Formats: sequence, C-alpha cells, structure tokens
Amino acid sequence: MTTIPSDPDALLRRKPTATALTEAGFQTSDKTLATLACRGGGPKFRKYGRYPVYRWGDALEWAQSRLSAPVHSTSELGARSAIHAR
Repeated sequence: MTTIPSDPDALLRRKPTATALTEAGFQTSDKTLATLACRGGGPKFRKYGRYPVYRWGDALEWAQSRLSAPVHSTSELGARSAIHAR
C-alpha cells in the first residue's frame, strides 16, 4: 500500500507526512518534523485546530531541497562545500 499522495495539495498530519517522505526516499521521522517545527528549517505547515498539517507538495519540495548536487565521490562533497563557503 503506497502512502505517497498523488495530489500535491493533499494535507497530511505529521506522522503520515514523515511516512510518505520516507517512502519517497527521504528518510524522515515525525519527531524530526516536530523538532524542526519548533526550531525552524523544516517544511512549511499550517495548523488545523491543534494539529499541524503539511501540504504534500511543500514537504516534498523541502526534502528535495536538502539533496546535494550529483557527485562521483564523497571527496567532491567537501570540495563543493569549500567553494560555496567562500
């Protein structure tokens, strides 16, 4: 059973968002989303009553934005970080 929504406007609570992101290849826990909701840096969310809800398209965009550029080796990651830090 797939849990990845086909509609980018689908609204999901925290745990289903984490499950769908993980199934899409972006290992994420609901606890991580909760921490990021407090500290910042996570996907955009809204509140429905007392419950946070995430728009699937926003959550997926957030996860994709955390990917590095394609590399051939881990040494390229360090070189790219040094170039971008200048």
